[in-house]
Amino acid sequence: MSDDTESVDETLTDENPSDEDVRADGTGIVPPDGAVPTWEERKERKQGLSRLTYEYFERARREDQDLRMESDYVERDVLAFPTWPHEMVRNLALTSFFTGMLVFLAAALPPHIGAPANPQSTPGIILPDWYLYWSFGLLKLGPLNPNLALLGGSKLMADRTYGVVANLVVVGFIAIVPFLNKGSARRPVEQPFWAAVGVGGVAFAFTIAAYSAKNLVPLDPRLLFDLTFLVPPVAAVISYAVLKSMREGYMFELNRRYYRLRPPK
Repeated sequence: MSDDTESVDETLTDENPSDEDVRADGTGIVPPDGAVPTWEERKERKQGLSRLTYEYFERARREDQDLRMESDYVERDVLAFPTWPHEMVRNLALTSFFTGMLVFLAAALPPHIGAPANPQSTPGIILPDWYLYWSFGLLKLGPLNPNLALLGGSKLMADRTYGVVANLVVVGFIAIVPFLNKGSARRPVEQPFWAAVGVGGVAFAFTIAAYSAKNLVPLDPRLLFDLTFLVPPVAAVISYAVLKSMREGYMFELNRRYYRLRPPK
């Protein structure tokens, strides 16, 4: 008799779920059992991207709140969402927007095409593409080439060779940074030193690019050469001081634990 009564109660519970089960988070959008609707089920709703986006953030909020209430640990799990359709729909929307902007700008503001180059004359100013200015500037570091000679001969290294070596050194340093810094920081304020190194590198890229076009910059070449190597360290020191002062206000320890995986029970 008791078994029959329990089965009837379970049947009634399954057929008539309470309001708490249906609306666990106050909205009723995401089922409390964690079941993710399939793409076909979402398609039948015919609510569009706005509804899907709302479900995405509402599910994140509810699961984060439930996990904080149930967990006995300071750390929490790192939540994840399916690539399809959550991430794909969002990325497709952003990609479509920026692609449309590029097409609009290309149609409304076409770039000006100058006169064709004259193969019989060499232009007075030859510059590479703008994204290679920094490399072109390193090729002009002849003043830093030491005047060392062997047995009274010419320089040990020509200025052009010295510029190529400078390129290899800079690119090699950039390539080795990920191996030097293996921390788990996600924001500059969590590791001010390496963030300052990055700021100094970006500043050096701009200053050496300006030095590559020194015949177009309205500054004395010697002053521009000094600023090329003076501005990056100053920018790095300022950024380090600012990030270091922000560290306590940012609650560094709390944010560091926030993204650490919760240990198993």
